[in-house]
Amino acid sequence: MVLTDTILMVRPLQFSYNEQTAETNAFQQKIDPKYSVEVSNKAMEEFDAFVHKLKSNHINVLVYDDTNEPIKPDAVFPNNWLSTHLDGKIVLYPMCHENRRPEKREDIVESLKNKFKVSAISDFSYFELNKQYIEGTGSVVLDRQNKLMYACLSPRTDLEALETVAEKLGYTPIPFHSVDENGQAIYHTNVMMSVGDEFVVICLESIKEVAEKAMLLGKFDDTAKQVIEISYAQMNQMAGNMLQLRNTKGQKIEVMSTQAFNSLSDFQMTQLLMHSKIIYSDLFTIEKYGGGSARCMIAEIFLQE
Repeated sequence: MVLTDTILMVRPLQFSYNEQTAETNAFQQKIDPKYSVEVSNKAMEEFDAFVHKLKSNHINVLVYDDTNEPIKPDAVFPNNWLSTHLDGKIVLYPMCHENRRPEKREDIVESLKNKFKVSAISDFSYFELNKQYIEGTGSVVLDRQNKLMYACLSPRTDLEALETVAEKLGYTPIPFHSVDENGQAIYHTNVMMSVGDEFVVICLESIKEVAEKAMLLGKFDDTAKQVIEISYAQMNQMAGNMLQLRNTKGQKIEVMSTQAFNSLSDFQMTQLLMHSKIIYSDLFTIEKYGGGSARCMIAEIFLQE
């Protein structure tokens, strides 16, 4: 598995519940307006503590502050609009909700171009004109080693956009369907599965089509991935939203939230520890009101200096 020791994160200045995204994200909960400032401040505290924990575990973290205007309640989730690749590509993605599109910042892209070797910028934002979306490594979970692009289709993950991006990047698209307990499409693939170097964490009970489930298990077998299955309850506690990194000392690190960590059984913990050291941080406010967790907050940097 291709792992990185360098990541990009965006410090939220005006984090809040996003009414637009809540239409498709069942993980979000509303904020009482009288607590909005308190919630925003708490989100910044959680972000800073998370960054500190990552850095103390020898992960390089590029932190960019959110801008004051326009207001971007979900700026803390940069992996939805940006991905980088070993061939030097920076990829920009079409975003479903209008108030998230300003998260795509030219100044951040220019900063990356100044720090790293960038061969090309592939901008798929034009799909927004046709109301077709694919929101970065939220919509797709990449097996970079085997060039596979897993994606559960939803209002935020369009099949045609998926196939176009996969072809451009030289990946094989693996589309499937995943639903929550109420039958609603899971909004992003990275809340129900995570691919590591030798394992995959996945909520198999969210995949109702027998043929699709068999197809996925076949892919995992073909690529020698140990399957670590999580339940709906664990998915709802963000156990699917984890990410494997490799720190500057060469140690493999599995990153997740405290809520996700606490949801894991001893057996699941043992399975994960066979592959990586686990680090976790309290992200409860960001999870509760933003509907995303540790993996959503991280855009991996695979560019060469």
